Amino acid sequence: MPSVPPAQQGRLTDSDTHSQRQVAESYGADTERYDRTRPRYPGEMVVRIISASPGRDVLDVGAGTGIAGRAFQEAGCQVLGVEPDPRMADFARTHGLEVEVAKFEDWDPAGRSFDTLVSGTAWHWIDPVAGAAKAASVLRPAGRLALFWNTFKPAPELAEAFTAVYAKVLPESPIYQRAMAGPDSYAGVLKKAAEGLKQVGGFAETEEWRFDWAKDYSRDEWLEQLPTFGGHGQLPDEARTALFSGIGDAIDAMGGGFTMTYTTVTLTTTHTEES
Repeated sequence: MPSVPPAQQGRLTDSDTHSQRQVAESYGADTERYDRTRPRYPGEMVVRIISASPGRDVLDVGAGTGIAGRAFQEAGCQVLGVEPDPRMADFARTHGLEVEVAKFEDWDPAGRSFDTLVSGTAWHWIDPVAGAAKAASVLRPAGRLALFWNTFKPAPELAEAFTAVYAKVLPESPIYQRAMAGPDSYAGVLKKAAEGLKQVGGFAETEEWRFDWAKDYSRDEWLEQLPTFGGHGQLPDEARTALFSGIGDAIDAMGGGFTMTYTTVTLTTTHTEES
């Protein structure tokens, strides 16, 4: 689901999110819930990224609680995370991931370089030009850059019901009403990231990879994850209660559970020697 500030902060487009640091930094309020409920990334994607990389030294940008980083560790990579929120970084460390606390644009790599740079559902929080420049400075020649996001697409009747709830509760945040459109909902995010890479130079033409998968949810499981979506944890109590009640009612009307179809979209390229 797109990550944007709550409605009271005004209308935003998909390309505005990198300037909304306060939303990104709100996730650390409940790291355990975030790590427990957030969807993982398909193993097929992890294997493909590793196979297309020149080695197994991985930099995980916006590492969060380590969801993506641990997946690459388990596949045999040496992973270093960079994460601006010390609470998220502490959680990741206690679960076996080495993490340094910094905004990626400001992070000092201290002369280190990497075969692969990955960023799982985080690059939209990073300035697309400054982030691309830092990526070019730390990737080895032919190093692989892979930026990926999980996108949601429920069955049409449930998507319609969810959209109606968001339109009623958060009418000033139309981005939420597009959140169930699957990969299309991230077109702006992907375009912005690709434009940043092109502006900086030093990268080959970008490619887009897609990985389809699905996960079953009960009503309670979906509502448990809902506070981890961007801006949801910052909603006023009245709006949050109305949103959760409406979403819960929509799931109850579907029999108390549903299957969410996911597509993990990956924007990827390689670092060229010219920059």
